[in-house]
Amino acid sequence: MSANQLAVLARTAEPQLMLRRFLALDAVVTGTNAVAYLTLSGPLGRLLGARSGLLLTLGAFLAVYAGCVALLAARTRPPALGVRAVVEANLAWAAVSFAALGLWLSPTTTGAVWTVLQALVVAGFALLQYAALRQRQGRSV
Repeated sequence: MSANQLAVLARTAEPQLMLRRFLALDAVVTGTNAVAYLTLSGPLGRLLGARSGLLLTLGAFLAVYAGCVALLAARTRPPALGVRAVVEANLAWAAVSFAALGLWLSPTTTGAVWTVLQALVVAGFALLQYAALRQRQGRSV
């Protein structure tokens, strides 16, 4: 992804602000999923074909994770190590989502589509955050 494409997506050409915006967007989307899983675990479980207990556990985890990512985004200059940890956690989440779909989940069609879509979104966040970090560090993307 080119620097111009990143700037358009982030609505800024300033690498520091770009990185913070991608982290903040990740925190908002993750936090929204957390709230949905925590407050609507029963209906969502039926819709997705997942146990409500699994959604409650995932919701609690995602709430903590979203809070950590939000704290990182709030920093004037998020530390590279923290950003890399978020990138790696996002890539791991996407990989585990696909593995779970193939190995142990038995979702509804809606649940299977949701699992794939959320994994792709999370992987997309990882790629955007990694590219913005590299841009901040003055490396070509």
